[in-house]
Amino acid sequence: MVTIKEMYDLEHTLAKEYLAQFTYPWEALSGLKSFIIGLGKSLDKEEYTEVSENVWVAKSATVAPTAYLGAPCIIGPSTEVRHCAFVRGSALVGANCVVGNSVELKNVILFDNVQTPHYNYVGDSILGFKSHMGAGSITSNVKSDKSLVVVHNGDENIETGLKKFGAMLGDFVEVGCNSVLNPGTVIGSHTNIYPLSFVRGVVPPNSIFKTGAIDGANVISKR
Repeated sequence: MVTIKEMYDLEHTLAKEYLAQFTYPWEALSGLKSFIIGLGKSLDKEEYTEVSENVWVAKSATVAPTAYLGAPCIIGPSTEVRHCAFVRGSALVGANCVVGNSVELKNVILFDNVQTPHYNYVGDSILGFKSHMGAGSITSNVKSDKSLVVVHNGDENIETGLKKFGAMLGDFVEVGCNSVLNPGTVIGSHTNIYPLSFVRGVVPPNSIFKTGAIDGANVISKR
C-alpha cells in the first residue's frame, strides 16, 4: 500500500494533477520546486497575494509577523502560520492547515487540513489529508551514512534514487509526540503512530504502531 492511489485522496490538494502523473509519492519530490513556481503563477489573484517573489499567501490565511516564508511556497486558504515558523522553501501548504511555533518545512506537500503545530521538522515529505504531527515529532530525511534511501516494504526493497527522503503520510495519519520517522518511512492511511516511536519502512493502513517501552521492539497491530 505505497502508491499514490492507495494512500491519498487527491481532491484535497492543489497538487492533484502533478501527483497523478507518478506511481509512488516520493517520485514527486525532485520536481516540487519547479511545480510550485508554475502553480503559483497560475493562482487566482483575487484569492492569493504574492507577498514576495514566488511566495503566495491566500488572503484568508493568517501569518505571524515572526514567521519566515522562503521561496517558493504557497500558503493555502484559512491556514495559520504561527510564531517563528520557518518555511525554508519548496513548500505547498493546503487549506485549513496549521504550521506551528518553531516548525520547519522544506520541500513538502501538506494536503488540506494538515496540522504540524509544535516543534516539528518536516522535510522532503508529503503529509496527506487531515494528518497530524504531534508535538516534537520529526521526519529524518537523510541517512547517517548519506547513502540513497530505500523503502523497505516487507521482503520488497524499493530503490528511490533519493539522498533526501523523509516520510510519506497517508490521509488521516496520527503521529504521536516526539516520534522520529526515519528516512524512507511510508505510513498508510488511518494509521496511529504512538508517542516516542521510531519508525522505519512501510506501516500498513488502519494500523497502530508503537515502540516497546521495555525492549525497544516495534509492534504493529490492526485498529
